[in-house]
Amino acid sequence: MENNPKNSRREFIRKGSRISLLLTLGAVGGFSARNITHEKYVWQIDPFKCTQCGRCATSCVMTPSAVKCLHAYDLCGYCDLCGGYLKPDPNKLSTAAENQLCPTSAIQRKYIEEPYFEYVINEDLCIGCAKCVKGCTSFGNGSLHLQIIHRICLNCNECSIARLCPSDAISRVRASKPYLVKGSFTNDAKG
Repeated sequence: MENNPKNSRREFIRKGSRISLLLTLGAVGGFSARNITHEKYVWQIDPFKCTQCGRCATSCVMTPSAVKCLHAYDLCGYCDLCGGYLKPDPNKLSTAAENQLCPTSAIQRKYIEEPYFEYVINEDLCIGCAKCVKGCTSFGNGSLHLQIIHRICLNCNECSIARLCPSDAISRVRASKPYLVKGSFTNDAKG
């Protein structure tokens, strides 16, 4: 077999072109991979879509639920007859436990001055049942709403609450903007 210089040169150029193409693609891929940010995503409830169905309390894999009530103090009227605190019964103007909406007494009422009261959510007692949110939305200005507390949430790959949410109010968002809230609130949800 005779060694043909033309075939060797062609083969050399063909192999060289392949190698340079692979090196170029590798460099472009490496540069692109270096510029990709591996931003974390978290689950969030859109308070404007939430229908207060109560599934957040029962469908979360955490017990109690990682969903808690938040209070947008800037929106609150600090009413004596808070729709999120008391059951809607005009005949009973008592703040006795049996007249309160929250089944776990997670909302604490603090006197400010006549006729104003401040309502504070005790996160440890809140189970995310949304009864107070529904009352506040129905008979008030909607200053109470639900949100997933990320320091409690396991951030499951597929959120069991999101799967069952009838209003499709739960979605994945960038961790840099984790909370969509009504107004601005001072509750320590970002911890």
